[in-house]
Amino acid sequence: MGISRQALTSFSGRSSARRVVPLAIAGAAITLATGLLAWDADPQGFPSGAHAALGAAPLALIACALVAAEVARGARRAELFKAVMLAAAFGAWSANQLWPTIPQATALNDLAIALFVLDVFLVILGWPAQGGAVDPDH
Repeated sequence: MGISRQALTSFSGRSSARRVVPLAIAGAAITLATGLLAWDADPQGFPSGAHAALGAAPLALIACALVAAEVARGARRAELFKAVMLAAAFGAWSANQLWPTIPQATALNDLAIALFVLDVFLVILGWPAQGGAVDPDH
């Protein structure tokens, strides 16, 4: 799986190295998510316990990729905070996938749900404001 030239230029004004890191991490997440779907098609073709790792790893990696991408593009403080919050939601979900039987599993799942709901609420609210956004009422 290669990285397209268009994807590399999506972080305008940033160095290639800063762009490649989040894209590489996200590519690994996509690859592992594909492995998760392959497990669904043929669970006997994978070692015992593979499903937990294949479920947890892409979530953790995409969380890291999100934060790395925001740092690479020079996100404002509020945007970076929101990205870290969303990454925490993915991290809690990832931990719940990896360790579903620990006593904290329900709390991790609930934390993930609360953070995802808060993230969408903030999107609906329009926070943080994007520069040059068009007012839908005008």
